[in-house]
Amino acid sequence: MDPLVLFLLTGFVSMSAALSAGTINKLPDADKPPIAQTRNGLVSVVMIGNLGAVGLIFSMAYGLRQLDWWIPVLCLIVTFPVVHIALVQRLLGPARSLFLMLPLVLASLVALYHYW
Repeated sequence: MDPLVLFLLTGFVSMSAALSAGTINKLPDADKPPIAQTRNGLVSVVMIGNLGAVGLIFSMAYGLRQLDWWIPVLCLIVTFPVVHIALVQRLLGPARSLFLMLPLVLASLVALYHYW
């Protein structure tokens, strides 16, 4: 698999999961989705966000190792957050995007391990 494609896919889904979890945590208690209204549900949201952050770290390490340094840095600062906020979060909302990205983050960790 092309390193650029692998980096873009794994980095995007990982950042999207982490940003969605952060958005859910910042919502007022009345506006939180039902899964985040309980203590165990909120812990699950935080753990999914942490898994996304770990995936993003691995994706960035892979990108910095395989690509020119400016590509992963630019994607981390500009591309991934803009695409998530402008498209994914507006279309799906934070809760749906979080639980949609969870299996994709797990698959991206497996793909990073396999192709590294």
